[in-house]
Amino acid sequence: MSQSRATAADAMETAYGFATVGGGAEKQERVNAVFHRVAERYDLMNDLMSGGMHRAWKAAMVAWLSPPHRPEFRFVDVAGGTGDVAFRIVEASRGRAHGTVVDINASMLGVGAERAIKRKLSDNLAFLEGNAEKLPLPDNYFDAYTIAFGIRNVPRIGTALEEAYRVLKPGGRFLCLEFSEVELPVLEKVYDAWSFKAIPRIGQMVANDRESYEYLVESIRRFPNQTNFAATIRQAGFERVAYRNLSGGIAAIHSGWKL
Repeated sequence: MSQSRATAADAMETAYGFATVGGGAEKQERVNAVFHRVAERYDLMNDLMSGGMHRAWKAAMVAWLSPPHRPEFRFVDVAGGTGDVAFRIVEASRGRAHGTVVDINASMLGVGAERAIKRKLSDNLAFLEGNAEKLPLPDNYFDAYTIAFGIRNVPRIGTALEEAYRVLKPGGRFLCLEFSEVELPVLEKVYDAWSFKAIPRIGQMVANDRESYEYLVESIRRFPNQTNFAATIRQAGFERVAYRNLSGGIAAIHSGWKL
C-alpha cells in the first residue's frame, strides 16, 4: 500500500490521491466534488480518519495558538467550513475573538453557519466562500491564520501559504494541523491497515461513498512529511517555523510567524 510522499508541496498540484490529474483546476474540481458529498458527514469523516483523535488534535492546535481574551483579536480559519476550529478559538477567547471562516465549498459553509447559530456564536463569526489560493481578504489584517486538514487538498500549496502570509499582520501567526508521516514503524503498519482496508469500507457502509474516502486516505500518504512541509512554509516568508507531532506523527501542527 505504500506510495512515496511528495518531497515538495508543488508536487501536490497534480496529485489526486495516488492518481495524477491534469493540473490545479482539475484537482480542485475533483476535491470540491468530494467535499460536497461528505459535507453533512464531515465530522464523522474526521472521526474515521483519525479514530476520533481529531478532536484532541484540534484542541492542541487552539491551545498552542492561545487566543487572547480581547475583542480586537481577529483570525481567519481557512478550509474550515463546518466551523469546528473557529468555534474552539472563539470559546478559548471567552467569546471575545472574531473570526472569518473561508471555504471554497458552499455545502461545508452552510453546515458551519447553521451550527454557529445553534451555538450562539454567529455574532463572532463570518462565513465566506473563497479560494485559499486567492483569499477575498485585505492585506495585513488578521492576528492569526489557521487551517486544519485542508492544506493537502489545495492544488497550489505554496500559493496558499503566500496568501496566508499576505493577510496576516506583522507579528501574526500561521498554524496548520494536518495528517503527516508516522514516526514509529509498528504504529505505521497498524495505521496503514486501518486506513486502506477499514476506512473505505466504512465509508461505503456509512455514507455509500467509498471513492471519497479512498481519495482522502491516499492524499494523506502523498502529502510532504513534517520537515519538507516546514521548508515550504519558510519559502512563503514565515519565520520561527516549528512543528509538533501528535500521536506518533499521525498528525502534526506546524507554526510560523510573519515577522
